[in-house]
Amino acid sequence: MSIRALVLTVIGIAAVVLGLASIYTLDENEQAVVTRFGQPRGKAITEPGLHFKVPFADTVNRFDKRWLDWRGDPNQIPTKDKKYIWVDTFGRWRIIDPLRFFQRLRDERNAKSRLDDIIDGETRNAIASYNLIEAVRSSNRPFEDDEYASESERGGTLEQVSIGRDKLTRQIRVRAADIVKEFGVELVDVQIRRINYVDEVQVKVFDRMISERRRIAERSRSEGMGRAAEIRGERERQLKEIRSEAYRKAQEITGKGDAQATKIYADAFGRDPEFFQFLRTLEAYPQAVDGSTAMFLGTDSEFYRYLRSSKK
Repeated sequence: MSIRALVLTVIGIAAVVLGLASIYTLDENEQAVVTRFGQPRGKAITEPGLHFKVPFADTVNRFDKRWLDWRGDPNQIPTKDKKYIWVDTFGRWRIIDPLRFFQRLRDERNAKSRLDDIIDGETRNAIASYNLIEAVRSSNRPFEDDEYASESERGGTLEQVSIGRDKLTRQIRVRAADIVKEFGVELVDVQIRRINYVDEVQVKVFDRMISERRRIAERSRSEGMGRAAEIRGERERQLKEIRSEAYRKAQEITGKGDAQATKIYADAFGRDPEFFQFLRTLEAYPQAVDGSTAMFLGTDSEFYRYLRSSKK
């Protein structure tokens, strides 16, 4: 290859490299700040598509346009009524001014660190300004199942809510959002994900809940035993009534049968007294005498008179 061809090849490669280094693209979910030797150049680029920059001098700093999640670290916070609780919060934010965001925070890692400080601080201030009930409940709505509520939760004795959890979290978001605006950030939502007692208090609360539920269980069992006794008593009463009625009907039927039998016997006796006496005597033999019966009777006994020969 000649020197001229080699030079042209090098120039061509350099031109391609310079051309590629002078362009960049942004996606729909991206925005960027172009810096030259670390200093921002002009406004932020928010339109997607193909853009140009000075090769090897300009740097494209890309930022996300989408809503981003923020998860705070659970913090131990005392409430106004001196109850120590763990509060776990989360939120959603986005970058609305990339240039200011870059100048003040540089990147998302620093942004999340500042959000931790700001939102956690406002959360601590808000929780410490109100009683625990304000962070737990959102309204004074009565419990749906009053039967299984504790004694302090029944009969309207539960502490009333004046602010509520919704207004409390809204207060945290508004105050934190005013602070983060100076960083080019918009904070759209802050919510309390979970509230829990610290370990020392949690054990006492669980013990109280267990004893309360045991008391409710004992009450339910006692009511069940009383109801069972009532059902058994009613069953016994009905059973006695049934047996009494059955016995009455049985005696009535037996009496009618005996009366009818007596009438039949009387009619038969009236027609042929000798035959009736003979039949009754034969019926009495198997009942009076069996294999183990020993009787001492004379041959002229009336009992065996039908067994004796009629011949003399």
